[in-house]
Amino acid sequence: MPICRALLSVYDKTGVVELAKALHDLSVELLSTGGTYKALREAGIPVIEVADYTGFPEMMDGRVKTLHPKIHGGLLARRDDPAHLDAAHKHGIGLIDLVVVNLYPFEATCDRADATVADKIEKIDIGGPSMLRSAAKNHGSVTVLVDPADYSRFLFELEANAGDTTPAFRAQCARKVFRTTSRYDALIADELTRIAEVAKPGAWDAERFPSELAIPLKKVQDLRYGENPHQRAALYDLRLPGASSVVRAKQLHGKELSFNNLMDADAAWELVKEFTDPACAIIKHTNPCGCASGDTLKDAFLRAYEGDP
Repeated sequence: MPICRALLSVYDKTGVVELAKALHDLSVELLSTGGTYKALREAGIPVIEVADYTGFPEMMDGRVKTLHPKIHGGLLARRDDPAHLDAAHKHGIGLIDLVVVNLYPFEATCDRADATVADKIEKIDIGGPSMLRSAAKNHGSVTVLVDPADYSRFLFELEANAGDTTPAFRAQCARKVFRTTSRYDALIADELTRIAEVAKPGAWDAERFPSELAIPLKKVQDLRYGENPHQRAALYDLRLPGASSVVRAKQLHGKELSFNNLMDADAAWELVKEFTDPACAIIKHTNPCGCASGDTLKDAFLRAYEGDP
């Protein structure tokens, strides 16, 4: 069945106006909230504000906007279950076929040196992940987009499938949603633990090795190959506030780094971090073959180079 109703509520508004225009041209009814609603209205696109759709006002400084049965019932209702459809009809719940949501920038806020604890708390998204998860759970019928980079492919899907999307595309989008919300929650848990440790050092030692741990990795790039040419590899970044790493370093010269280059660079960086004076490490296959410190980086390099037989 073609997509008939869509809910758009995004923090990152990249491409959302163009997407909404394309949906409107396909006679899709659009629902939206807050800044997204305003952006679509200013672009001249017909859109219904969620508060008008649900009959329940936005409140508490925007903390409660979409947490309503008319939203989540419309997302979670199974289209192949008559009891679900009867319940939706009985309670005046319209089906929502498409959700376009991205989240408050919690990670970017935490990275700001001037961000207060209150700033960070306010950037914990609640309604967004809730809608994403509801839509992703029901991906047998509902399409969910969490990344603006997927909008063009989504529109191609609509064009190729008479206004609908394929089960394979919906399942792929759902997997992306759960990966996104999983990382988002892991970042929040890590930051709250860090905040507690700063407030009372040592009080949270019991949480250093929690019974359950999610590692919030984010892909940086695909690599040319793995340790050997027949292997595949990719580079991921682990967010550690205040930490420095090779992953975030700026490459000044040379071709794209390989897996082995990165492993060697990481070994060198971890070694020179042990020094307080300027230091240089020369690495081969993750093993130091020269290492020295000096008054300047040039001195350190020359000494490390001479120390490699």
